[in-house]
Amino acid sequence: MADDPKPEAKATSSNKYSSVKPPAYKLQYTLRGHTLAVVSVKFSHSGHYLATASADKTAKIWDIFTAKCLHTLEGHTKGLSDIAWEHRDRYLATASDDTTLRLWEAATGACLRTLEGHTHYVFCCAFNPVKPILVSGSFDETVKVWDVMNGECLKTLPAHSDPVTAVHFNRDGSLIVSASYDGLIRIWDSSDGKCLRTLMMDSHPPISHVRFSPNGRYVLTASLDHKIKLWDYDKQKELKAYTGHKNMQHCIFAAFSVSDQKGKWVVSGSEDHSICIWHLNGKQMVQRLEGRPDRNAPGDGHCDAVLAVDAHPKLSVIASGALEKDCTVKLWADKTDPSVSVRRGMFDAAISNAAADAAAAASAQLPPAAATSAPEQNGQKEHSDEPEDGAAPKEAPQQDGAAEAMDVDQEQLPDQAPE
Repeated sequence: MADDPKPEAKATSSNKYSSVKPPAYKLQYTLRGHTLAVVSVKFSHSGHYLATASADKTAKIWDIFTAKCLHTLEGHTKGLSDIAWEHRDRYLATASDDTTLRLWEAATGACLRTLEGHTHYVFCCAFNPVKPILVSGSFDETVKVWDVMNGECLKTLPAHSDPVTAVHFNRDGSLIVSASYDGLIRIWDSSDGKCLRTLMMDSHPPISHVRFSPNGRYVLTASLDHKIKLWDYDKQKELKAYTGHKNMQHCIFAAFSVSDQKGKWVVSGSEDHSICIWHLNGKQMVQRLEGRPDRNAPGDGHCDAVLAVDAHPKLSVIASGALEKDCTVKLWADKTDPSVSVRRGMFDAAISNAAADAAAAASAQLPPAAATSAPEQNGQKEHSDEPEDGAAPKEAPQQDGAAEAMDVDQEQLPDQAPE
């Protein structure tokens, strides 16, 4: 990277980012069906499907262009904390308070195997983006690496001194990052389990979420002090800090949104029921999707803390999920993106066809779902697919899956900590 700019140059850079046209996300669909907190939402790599996990013990697979629930995944005996897609979208993994992970076939919703070995809540999971390998983190303070083809635990890392809140692979699967309530972020060699780097903030807050950037050069962390930070993990330097959301109690997702069609953002949920979007390089908040105080209040937003967010791998679309007073999943699209149309709450047909083409090119296809009522704009008419049983919600659930291979602009990131 270039040498540190002079203070005058910093101001010029800030002005450059302040002139960037902000996004204008609007609600497209509200998906109903979960009966307790929605704790994780993940787009498939093709971008055609959304997987959701809930404290109600179930996971669901949705077609994002029809808002239909294709499968409900049942089998866990306690609430879920995370869900992840395999890199070819053939399988999903779920992490649960019942101390197990389950591997599911996406096309049928069938449970293929149960992974046992953790001794406490399994809180997070992520697939290797190039191999049939799964990593998981638990309240037992360990990180485990699994061969999903035979269910064998390949290695157990005594990773942290408090519950592990998030795990993630980099884009080539060579590194694992883990985060914990012990305030540490650790980078591991995925092949031999060696700890390569340890990152720690000066104030030592619990780390509630972590993920690699899409290009694998940085990590994004969320902590229980209302802060999200971008790090150069190789240099062990903090590069950016994103503030303005509320996060002191729950583990809340943060995600990169770096679609080709629109700008580069950081997205997070918030305990004030909102969704916050920041400019990746400029750090300023560019949009807040406001929440509501309760279900009866006007507006499109969530009415409880937003725990789960994910960004579509190709389009300017965000998914979100919220705690048990809300229990819904919402899909938001940026109306300033020419690839996304906001008409009657439906995606533009051309984009739907493009996503269908991408899904058809994948190695496996999900079968069509049974017909259900179509949603209308802004959640006025919502799909319902209620599970039979419920479970007590938990206070902290999340993580994120394998990264797309889009580059975060390295040259625009400073080689110093922000002021």
